[in-house]
Amino acid sequence: MSILVYIETQESEIKKSSLEVASYGRAIADAKGTSLIAVCFGLQDTSLLSQYGVDKVFNISTANDIHFNAERYSNTLVQIATKETADFIIVSSSANGRFLGPITAAKYEATYFSNVIGLPLSYEPVEVKRSCFTNKAFNHSISKNNKIVLSLSSNSFGVYEKPSEAIQTSIEHVESSSTLEVISIEKSTDKVSIADADIVVSGGRGLKGPENWYLIENLASVLGAATACSKPVSDLGWRPHSEHVGQTGKPVASNLYIAVGVSGAIQHLAGINSSKIKVVINNDPEAPFFKAADYGIVGDAFEVIPELTSKLKALKEA
Repeated sequence: MSILVYIETQESEIKKSSLEVASYGRAIADAKGTSLIAVCFGLQDTSLLSQYGVDKVFNISTANDIHFNAERYSNTLVQIATKETADFIIVSSSANGRFLGPITAAKYEATYFSNVIGLPLSYEPVEVKRSCFTNKAFNHSISKNNKIVLSLSSNSFGVYEKPSEAIQTSIEHVESSSTLEVISIEKSTDKVSIADADIVVSGGRGLKGPENWYLIENLASVLGAATACSKPVSDLGWRPHSEHVGQTGKPVASNLYIAVGVSGAIQHLAGINSSKIKVVINNDPEAPFFKAADYGIVGDAFEVIPELTSKLKALKEA
C-alpha cells in the first residue's frame, strides 16, 4: 500500500498548496505505516519534495502536454496508483485539482471526497470531515471503499517539513487520446497568485473606476498580497477575469481577505468564506459584507486606504 499525492506546478515551480498536500499525505502515510509517493509533471527540480516527507517521486515527461490536461494526467495517476497499490490519492482544492480529482476517482473506481478539512477521523472505514454549503457548514462522510481520492481544502492543514531521502523515477507520459486540448492560457500579471496567497486585497465598484485601482495595488504591495476583484468589476472590464473571486470566479481560502468597496453579494461571500479573517472597508454601514466580516471599517476608501497603506508601510520600515 502507499499514499499518492499530485504535485501541482506553476511555471515549473511547486505551488504552495501542493506542499500542503505533501505534508497532509505524509501525516496519513505515518498513521497507516506506509510510504508517500509524489507524482509531478515536468518539474525541473524535485529536491524540495524530500523536505516534506516524500519517499518516492515520479516525474513525468510533459513533452506531449505543455499545459495541464485532466484526461491524460488522470490516466497517469491511475497507472501509477495501480502499480504502487495506493489506497489514497490526494490533490489540492485548486481549479485543476477539483477538475482532476473526480475524473481520477471514476477511473480508479475510488470514492471521491471534496473539500476535506483535517486528517481522516478513522481509516476503517474511512471517515473525513468536509466543508459544505459554500463553507457554511461541515459534514462527516464515510466510505467503505478501500480506495479514496480526496481534495484537501486550502489552508486547512498547514505546511510542515519532514526531511527524507526521496527516490526519483522519471517516466514517459501515458499515451492516450484526449477530447480536451488546451489552445492557450491567459496568465495573470499579479506578482502573487490568488490561489496561493496568504493575503488577498480585493476591490469592488466602490472604487468608482479602473483609474483608482492603484489604491488596491499599493496596499497589496505593502502586505505582499495578491489583488482580486468582484464580478461586476471584471464584467465592466476594469480588471481581468483572472482576478474575479467568488462562487462563479476563483475560490479564496487566504489567511486574510480585505474587501474594499465590495458590497458582499451572496455569490462573492460564498467564494471567499473559507478565508480565515475577513475585513471589509465600505462607506455603507448596511453593506451585507459587514455581517460576514470579522472586522469592518465604515469609511470612504479614498481616505481609509491611503492612511492604512501609509501606516503599514511605516510599521514595516520600523
